[in-house]
Amino acid sequence: MGFLLVVTAIVGIYFWICYNRIIGRHNRAQRAWADVLVYERQKTRVLDLLEQQVRSFKEYESALLEKITGLRSAIGKLPQEANGDALAPVQKGTRDLIAGMAVAFEAYPELKSSELVNSFMREITEQQDNIGAAITIFNGAVEVFNNSIQMFPNSFVNSCLNKKSVIVPFADSQASAAFEYKPNF
Repeated sequence: MGFLLVVTAIVGIYFWICYNRIIGRHNRAQRAWADVLVYERQKTRVLDLLEQQVRSFKEYESALLEKITGLRSAIGKLPQEANGDALAPVQKGTRDLIAGMAVAFEAYPELKSSELVNSFMREITEQQDNIGAAITIFNGAVEVFNNSIQMFPNSFVNSCLNKKSVIVPFADSQASAAFEYKPNF
């Protein structure tokens, strides 16, 4: 009887540890997603300031202003729940914006003279680098969490207690298309 009680206690403690590990990893993935959102929000603040500056060049760059406004709107629509698929349009919009601004700088030398616009471009590029790093961290946290709910015995604990679902990591189809090599998984 005492042996059965000890075995039951050990199994119960193990389930408790697995349960807490799953919760902790889920929270880590959520925090990593929140970091991505923070960097996107910081980029929004820079875009707001850039928008004010670009207004002075409105007759030249109305399309650029629309891209900035559209990107800020897309960032505002990012979900609070971790979802790598939701970030893809925002990343594409940022690439388009940076490409559009580079074309605008080449087409209109007076834009180049604006040190303020140049500093905004550097800030947006830096924010984009931060977002890339945050996405890498997010995808790592998603991998650890997804492994923890898909591998036995955690998968058993998850199906009985936590009932957490797999989080979709961020993937960039445009970047993937640039590679000829495709892994077979």
